[in-house]
Amino acid sequence: MNDQVNHGEELQDDLTVPELNPPGNGETDFIEPVPEEDVELLEGPDIGLPEDAADAVPVLLSALGTAQAESAEYLEALQRVAAEFENFRKRSAREREEIIERASQRLIERLLPTLDSFDAALAYQPQTETEEKFVAGMEDTHRQLMEALALDGFEPIAANGVPFDPAVHEAVTGPGGEGEGDLIVKEMRRGYTLRGRVVRAALVAVEHA
Repeated sequence: MNDQVNHGEELQDDLTVPELNPPGNGETDFIEPVPEEDVELLEGPDIGLPEDAADAVPVLLSALGTAQAESAEYLEALQRVAAEFENFRKRSAREREEIIERASQRLIERLLPTLDSFDAALAYQPQTETEEKFVAGMEDTHRQLMEALALDGFEPIAANGVPFDPAVHEAVTGPGGEGEGDLIVKEMRRGYTLRGRVVRAALVAVEHA
């Protein structure tokens, strides 16, 4: 009976699982390296390289030329895409500027009757002190409005006492007889430009200089 008990204790001792070091105890577990034959290496395309060195040189040169030609094609394609993107960017910016300019011009054209009303009111000669104050207030309002519009490139066309320019002036009365050069003697209606483009030509009376 005692022999059986002792035999059972020996089997239990043989099946005892060894204790592992718990993580974080400061000891490093040993990891066996992977055999080199089990590591997959990245290889290039098979160019059928001969074993003889003299025969391998032409094959390598041919492969090199092919790789260089392919890289040149890739570079050309990349440059073409970059150029197309740059053209697209410039075209988009130009279209955006044109949209903003057209919107600004439409707004200015709607303001022209108001500006004409200001010019007509400011041409009035006040007769009393109250009228002088009223006209002075309108002058300040008109000045502030023109300064705000000037920030967007809106400017009046010079007309009084300057040579006639058909690009920005429209003559409603002309000089009689012959003469050299036309000089503007009176502005009938003010004209304006927006960023150098004529929004409305100035109506003027001209005479020979």
